Amino acid sequence: MRALAFSVSLVTLAAACAPGAIAPPASSEPDRFATVTWTFDGDRVGGLPEGATAFSGTWAVRAEDGSPSPPNALCQTASAEFPAIQLSSDVHRDVAMTVRFKPISGRTDQAGGVLLRIQDANNYYIVRANALESNVVIFKYVAGSRTEVRQGRAVTRSGVWQELRGEVEGTTLRGYLGGALVVEATDTTFREGRAGVWTKADSVTCFDDAVLTPVGGR
Repeated sequence: MRALAFSVSLVTLAAACAPGAIAPPASSEPDRFATVTWTFDGDRVGGLPEGATAFSGTWAVRAEDGSPSPPNALCQTASAEFPAIQLSSDVHRDVAMTVRFKPISGRTDQAGGVLLRIQDANNYYIVRANALESNVVIFKYVAGSRTEVRQGRAVTRSGVWQELRGEVEGTTLRGYLGGALVVEATDTTFREGRAGVWTKADSVTCFDDAVLTPVGGR
């Protein structure tokens, strides 16, 4: 009987580890962690924030007049397909990423976004606002390919600091602009990951006062 039980356990383990096997369900317990805030004021001007990893684009901390928490902001100043930077290596599940952002210039795009559940440079969720399109869009970026999940209409202003919030709880994603819910959708691609910020194409955009908080368990 013990030999049979051991044999069944080995078969079960092999099935769980086989390619394409379905991962076990994510925990239903709330994701609890201390709120993390980035003001960029203690970071070296001209460099990346401490602990950050730039995936693409040209990112640097710089003094920015009028920044919400002076003197510094994190700015993206070059052109790339999807400039992106991970701010922390900590992995969480249900989170809200809130940031103040200012689209400064860009002929193709004037965008600012937050990244949720980052797996690596080619896999994550995006919640972004665009001053040239007047919308907030939820995207998923899978194997380096971006797909729209859902969008909502909202006016984003160029040259003005405004608040963007991306939230993911379970399979639900939400995008807020100026504290108002603009778009909500569901997706099951990523279950947990890291957080960061994002722009698109030739957007010159600055970010300040990024705050990562847990959500859920209400």
